[in-house]
Amino acid sequence: MRRILKYYKPFSLLLIAAIVLLFVQANADLALPDYMADIVNVGIQQNGVDSPLPEAARQSTLEHTGIFMTAEEESDVLANYTLIDANSPDYESYLEDYPALADEAVYVLQEVDAETRASLEAILSKPLLISFGIQQISENPDQADMLFLSGGFDLSKLPAGMDIFSAMEMMPESQKSQISTALDERFEALGGERAIRMAASRAVLAEYESLGIDTAAIQRDYILHVGGIMLLIALVSAVATITVGLLSARVAAGVARDLRRALYEHVLRFSGTEFSRFSTASLITRSTNDITQIQSVTTMLVRMMFFAPIIGIGAIFHALDKSPSMWWIIALAVAVLLSMIATIFSVAGPKFKIIQQLIDRLNLIARENLTGMMVVRAFGREKGEEKRFNSANQDLTDTNLFISRVFVIVMPFMMLIMNGATMLILWIGSHEVAQAQMQVGDMMAFMQYAIQVVFAFMMLSMLFITYPRADVSANRIADVLETDITILDPKEPKHFPEPFQPTIEFRSVSSRYPKAESDVLHNISFKVEAGQTVGIMGTTGSGKSTVVDLIPRFFDVTKGQILVNGTDVRDLPLSELREVIGYVPQTSNLFTGTVESNLRFASEDADEETLHQALEIAQAGDFVFSTPEEIQAEVSQGGINFSGGQKQRLTIARALVKKSPIYIFDDSFSALDYKTDARLRRALIKHLGGSTIFIVSQRVATIKNAGKILVLDEGRLIGKGTHQDLMQSCDVYREIALSQLKQEALA
Repeated sequence: MRRILKYYKPFSLLLIAAIVLLFVQANADLALPDYMADIVNVGIQQNGVDSPLPEAARQSTLEHTGIFMTAEEESDVLANYTLIDANSPDYESYLEDYPALADEAVYVLQEVDAETRASLEAILSKPLLISFGIQQISENPDQADMLFLSGGFDLSKLPAGMDIFSAMEMMPESQKSQISTALDERFEALGGERAIRMAASRAVLAEYESLGIDTAAIQRDYILHVGGIMLLIALVSAVATITVGLLSARVAAGVARDLRRALYEHVLRFSGTEFSRFSTASLITRSTNDITQIQSVTTMLVRMMFFAPIIGIGAIFHALDKSPSMWWIIALAVAVLLSMIATIFSVAGPKFKIIQQLIDRLNLIARENLTGMMVVRAFGREKGEEKRFNSANQDLTDTNLFISRVFVIVMPFMMLIMNGATMLILWIGSHEVAQAQMQVGDMMAFMQYAIQVVFAFMMLSMLFITYPRADVSANRIADVLETDITILDPKEPKHFPEPFQPTIEFRSVSSRYPKAESDVLHNISFKVEAGQTVGIMGTTGSGKSTVVDLIPRFFDVTKGQILVNGTDVRDLPLSELREVIGYVPQTSNLFTGTVESNLRFASEDADEETLHQALEIAQAGDFVFSTPEEIQAEVSQGGINFSGGQKQRLTIARALVKKSPIYIFDDSFSALDYKTDARLRRALIKHLGGSTIFIVSQRVATIKNAGKILVLDEGRLIGKGTHQDLMQSCDVYREIALSQLKQEALA
């Protein structure tokens, strides 16, 4: 994937937006278990009272708590409370809120800021808890040991009828300090200050009940408030998730689009040298299946690569905050999970590269069979080709099944890990709850965070498992994109001198195909004047097509020069060079569409008269204009709805539409009968008199009237001249001509 990272740069803003939203989503998901714990711990267990600072308290209660505060602390507390009694102006309204006001004055908390509230909570929590504990002792003396006062206070020593708080007020400061120390020691094992605040909140709840406040309404309002916050957070998380999904899809689709475009444009610039490195089937697989793999993994990467670490690390910290003692459960689950991932990765990873190679092979066989269907049928090889295809198909199926069998254990194993971790948390957590070392809500939150950690590593495991296949695909695509183009425009291009003369000269030209051990052409030299017709003939494999392919620079010469209008073709821009050449390849290629669209492939702006003239010269008018659709007749893929001869004539007509000063016909008359061949040659001479024409052919009749004939044998030019000259001077040409003499006579 590293080799194609540059194709992600245009989507940097979308990726940054996705990452920001993933942070939002992760923090929202991490916040939900905390709020759930608050609902259980505070909303259910503490009836919605979440602060050790009472909003209102009886006068006697604050006086009792003052016993265990310094004079300065007591002054700070009372300064933030307003005493309401029967003489207060708002007595009636307060009486509705606090029915106990009818019997006793009530202190009501004033409007205070967050800093003051925190300070008052720190001051009041412990004294409030102590006074509440003493009140419980006075009502149940046998619970003194449970309420931390056994070492510092003995009820049996109080005089009869004496108020317990009056006795406390007369107690020495050292003994009060002893009670406070006993309180700290008792709550230290339960969580220290946090546990004291929670216990003090229960004391506040008892005070509210004594005031006659509707505590059920407090509980309901708290649960609805926290539940509403949870719904809002869940909504934020849902919006972030949907938006990230949209952004990841846009990034993945955009990268796939750009890769396909870059791959296609790069392949279009390939010369024969580059095409020798990659088969057509492989290029098709790379531009379809491989890019699809990258698109799928990109979607996963954007959605999971950042989210999984954020949620995993965040969940670990939140879980440890809830219960540091159970860290080993998460560590055990993660260790088992990582072991499974490593095992699967080592087993399945190497298979991904094999899969892509098998897809290449399957595409190759399917393409060969579909293209050569008539040959397969003619030789009765249907069963053999079926076996060959089934063999490739079965190899691909078996490899995919192997990987699927490996992956099928992932989800059950993940569920086993999560359920096992949940059981351990419930088992260990229940003991801690029973020993008052943990709250039920915290245990439930810890369980949720543990599951989030496991899910985070599961997401990472899916990335680790699927990433290798995408990496293989990315490397295959990069191999194509990083292939150097050998046929390029020159850095300092020259241009044809004016006026343009279609002269062509080969100067000691030698050429060799890539990785070949020897040259295919050896020291070829000849010159063609403007308007001359040149025939090229020779034995099979003698290099005829190679000679004409060198002119438009489908390949480059190894040695020597090729001059067009006196300029080396390697010094010319490719577009300028090929603009003056009309090329008809050895294999007829028609594109899906209509006859007109195929003709306009050479010149989009050609008028209908030009199209009709090209068809007439190419001897294609008889079968094109005999149909009702004429030039709008449909052309199927590859032109399979036309015969070989008809395809050749349409291909020739396409080249003629271009009206080029140079024409190359590479054995493009081979499918024509001799009479059609003769008519076509006469039409070419009549209408293309000012153009330089190269005709490659195995037929003597096709080239015998050419102004110059070149005879090749094993890559060497062994004869050049007219038909009559070569009949006298070139044995190879004479043998070929004599072997075709009867056929020529028939023409």
